[in-house]
Amino acid sequence: MDLKQIKDPEFVKRCNFKELEELAADIRDFLIQNLSVTGGHLGPNLGVVELTLVLHSLYQTPHDKLIWDVGHQAYVHKILTGRAGQFDTLRKYQGLCGFPKRNESDHDCWETGHSSTSLSAAMGMAVARDLKKTDEKVAAIIGDGALTGGMALEALNHIGHEQTDLTIILNDNEMSIAPNVGALHSMLGRLRTAGKYQKVKDDIEFLIKKIPAFGGRLASTAERVKDSLKYLLVSGMFFEELGFTYLGPVDGHDLDDLMSNMKYARDTKGPVIVHVLTKKGKGYAPAENDALGTWHGLGPYKIESGEVVKKPGPPAYSAVFSNTLQKIAHRDDRVVALTAAMPGGTKLDKFGAVFPDRMFDVGIAEQHATTMAGGLAAQGMKPVFAVYSTFLQRGYDQLVHDVCRQNLNVVFAIDRAGLVGADGETHQGVFDIAYMRHLPNMKILMPKDENELQHMIYTAIQYDGGPIAVRYPRGNGSGVEMDKELKEVEIGKWHVEKEGRDATILTFGTMLPVAHEAAARLADEHVNVQVINACSAKPLDEELLEELAAEKQPILTMEEAILQGGFGSAVMEYFHDNGHHRMVIERLGVPDRYIEHGSVPELYEEIGLTADAVMKKVHSLLPTKQQRA
Repeated sequence: MDLKQIKDPEFVKRCNFKELEELAADIRDFLIQNLSVTGGHLGPNLGVVELTLVLHSLYQTPHDKLIWDVGHQAYVHKILTGRAGQFDTLRKYQGLCGFPKRNESDHDCWETGHSSTSLSAAMGMAVARDLKKTDEKVAAIIGDGALTGGMALEALNHIGHEQTDLTIILNDNEMSIAPNVGALHSMLGRLRTAGKYQKVKDDIEFLIKKIPAFGGRLASTAERVKDSLKYLLVSGMFFEELGFTYLGPVDGHDLDDLMSNMKYARDTKGPVIVHVLTKKGKGYAPAENDALGTWHGLGPYKIESGEVVKKPGPPAYSAVFSNTLQKIAHRDDRVVALTAAMPGGTKLDKFGAVFPDRMFDVGIAEQHATTMAGGLAAQGMKPVFAVYSTFLQRGYDQLVHDVCRQNLNVVFAIDRAGLVGADGETHQGVFDIAYMRHLPNMKILMPKDENELQHMIYTAIQYDGGPIAVRYPRGNGSGVEMDKELKEVEIGKWHVEKEGRDATILTFGTMLPVAHEAAARLADEHVNVQVINACSAKPLDEELLEELAAEKQPILTMEEAILQGGFGSAVMEYFHDNGHHRMVIERLGVPDRYIEHGSVPELYEEIGLTADAVMKKVHSLLPTKQQRA
């Protein structure tokens, strides 16, 4: 079938099982072919093909609400809702988003990108329905990894207490981005092996009611018999104790099994959990056999061999971080590493292979990881929490209340700081400077290259003055020569990389090459610009700022981060608070809006973080300086 002809899910409702099976095969072929060119989340989507077909057979979107947790498994949903023709633009600039997007389709009722949010959103929609007295069905699809997130457990508890009428589909593929951890994962394992019990339970209940109640005694014990049966058939009965009707485990690739259970769930009043077992990467051997998480989300690959297409280049920043941490840990027994379900992405899996007793993957639990790191630090250890910038947002209260307030020696290795590109607005790491720099006791460092990164990691671990963050970008380093010996850098000391008398650019990290390019081109126009590596957003180099104030040079700040409350704001605040009111300062950075997906160079162009934009801004500053002179 030509999937690009699909306009909406209505035709799925008319398909028989044979036609659905053929459609499932066509969708898998389509995904494997298209994602080999664009890249994307292949494994999760191959695993939910049959499940998505059944959901759209039984639910009437956009009237009914299907909410995809995280959203990286929503490609099949996008195909069935008329977007197959856009898949050549997947995750590209101004193209199809890799996650559900409300302005992309009426069938996308909730936007995701971070895990464990779907159940809270589903409850909100179900309560709104009940208050408005409408009749839409609400169903949330959540993975076994995302279910371990604290927010999901909070929602489960509330939904069960309120007996909210909605369905939760637990997509259990035994494999999130990283191997799942924790007691809940173990409980799901017991449920997987226990087999289905709902039909047996219903049959026995029916038989009990058919038997005449001799003296009323049998009738009075019927409920206790049913309860005992639950515990006999399924170990723990965790979900039913929370107030849910539990169905499963259901074979997520058996259309008949799925259809009958999902129909039962849809028509059952109150909260229902359908426990669906799926195979991540189903239908494509390299993805099915993936034990490392490579096929969860990836770039282009060769279909026949399964070889991922990688461009040779310098080591990734995350690899430099991990290697440096291992080097330090060999010398310092206090070093402990933490990750929140991202050991591969942060490269801490390699640290864990060498130091298994000093590496902790806490699951999707950034709040717990932040406070756990604080507890370690309170007892004299040196915890290093490696976390993506966009995910540390989830532990903000713990950052404020548990770590910074107590001035604990926790190192935050903030990966994916800045624009990340194809994953889009939910993953752009542009807010961390703004949400950290106003916290008392926090220090924020930013390396210009991989060599400076290794020294900053070493410095952060040696530092005993409280919490400290080292933020670094996604992708490979610059290919600079790496020093063999680690050394401490002076925190709060900036470095003049190019002298100049006409204007000064203050910037750091990925923006330094842009500043240097602009300065070189300005030199051709006889404009002499000073470039400073402002390698800490907090503390500022106040001595250098005072020198700039004395020289009265116009200043341009640049940051691959949000302007509001960011580095440039800090510089302006310093000059204002210290009486330098006549300083001329302009800022370049991420504007006050969410930045969608696209390649990083395209996004730089869109928001004006280019050499051309820098030159234009510097030229706008110069007349002001000449008038003052």
